[in-house]
Amino acid sequence: MEASIREAPIQLEEKYELVIGLEVHAQLSTQTKLFCGDSASFGGAPNTHISPITLAYPGTLPRLNKEAMVAAVKMGLACGCRITETNWFARKHYFYPDLPKGYQTSQHINNICQGGEVRIQVNGQERAVKLHHIHLEEDAGKSIHDAHPEKTAIDHNRAGVPLIEIVSEPDLYSAEEAYAYVTEIRKLVRFLGICDGNMEEGSMRCDANISIRPRGEKKLGTKVEVKNLNSIRNVKRAIEIEAQRMMEMAERGETIQQQTRSFDAERMITFSLRSKEEANDYRYFPDPDLPPFVISAAQLESIRAGMPELPDAIQHRYIKDYQLPVYDARLLSDEKELVQYFEATIQFTIQYKAVANWLLGPIKAWLNENNLNIDQFKLEPSQLARLVELVHSGKISFSSASSRLFPRLLEQPSADPVTLATSLQLLQDADEDQIEQWVAEVLSKMPEKVAEYKKGKKGLIGLFMGEVKKVSKGKADPKTTTAVLEQKLNQ
Repeated sequence: MEASIREAPIQLEEKYELVIGLEVHAQLSTQTKLFCGDSASFGGAPNTHISPITLAYPGTLPRLNKEAMVAAVKMGLACGCRITETNWFARKHYFYPDLPKGYQTSQHINNICQGGEVRIQVNGQERAVKLHHIHLEEDAGKSIHDAHPEKTAIDHNRAGVPLIEIVSEPDLYSAEEAYAYVTEIRKLVRFLGICDGNMEEGSMRCDANISIRPRGEKKLGTKVEVKNLNSIRNVKRAIEIEAQRMMEMAERGETIQQQTRSFDAERMITFSLRSKEEANDYRYFPDPDLPPFVISAAQLESIRAGMPELPDAIQHRYIKDYQLPVYDARLLSDEKELVQYFEATIQFTIQYKAVANWLLGPIKAWLNENNLNIDQFKLEPSQLARLVELVHSGKISFSSASSRLFPRLLEQPSADPVTLATSLQLLQDADEDQIEQWVAEVLSKMPEKVAEYKKGKKGLIGLFMGEVKKVSKGKADPKTTTAVLEQKLNQ
């Protein structure tokens, strides 16, 4: 039975509670595969990143990639997990047509990281989502069904690429929470430098385990797994659609079957793939070709010492050291590249809030409009700092700087902001005599408004300011103008 999106009766959401557990697969950014020296890079001609080990030739033996183990431990530490000292791999006997060995090498009973949490924020409320574990495993290859009219093509380049699977407890209760959770996972792996998080390239994928139960019930309902969700938006949409299907089935008195489903983003439906397997269906047993690996206390401390500063710590530092508002600090710490650009800029200016305003305002708008990231931004941090200082000094208004000077600087990234502002006649005049002339001109044209101001309508000061700005073509310094206006109006 297919499920598609429809307007769900609000009483169903009030009657049933949605319970979600997520399995996020993150492809590790190592140079080589998990158990051999073949390239783990994305792309390349089909079947070029392979060797006798990837192809499981008789007599070949695997060897663990230490970088992958370190990356898994970093993620575990970032999530507050317990790190398992003695680890081993198991063979998972499940038919993968695109995995030459015929089984997947993974972890089973013992996982490299146990417990832990991921903090999320939804509708201004922050809470911790509990993790069950994080484990290491290898990826499968890729089946290509449209390369030949009657046959399936196999590309083994991805076979054996290292993954971590981050498995949450059934501790998410809405599609919005799931969206926030996957967003946080992607942010963490990017800050740690262990995965690029590009879901569209398949380097991060998500399986959603979804169940419903009557509100107030403690026992979990029958679980349905929706596989291989390839964008954060699709995680949210698939959960919404599948939850609606299950609630409507429950209302009709139908039995919800445990099964694996897929999501069609174009048709906005979920559809059944197969009945859901249990762990014993995979016939796990310890891999005899891979010896256990031990993470010593000294090794663990060495990995911990090499960890970068993470978003939560950055956010708190920005609030404490730079007196930024919580909102600004949170947005700035969302992206590693944005943090790097902000910190490079404040090497040239101490106007921290102004830099944040530019990054989260005009610069973010320009990047979004052009579908670019901050690491593709044209202005050097030193140039932005000069622009910030120009506004702070009162030589140019923020309005003129953002609407007129900023676009021209993007066209001429190496230009000096002061020189360019001068050529565009944007510099404000702080000369009091000149400003007095502009003020006198404005007030002489508005005697009725002057009289109203003197009778107590002090809000008219904004009107006078606007008129002086027009007369001066934006050159009148706001502080001096305000002082002159108040002096003239209070005489």
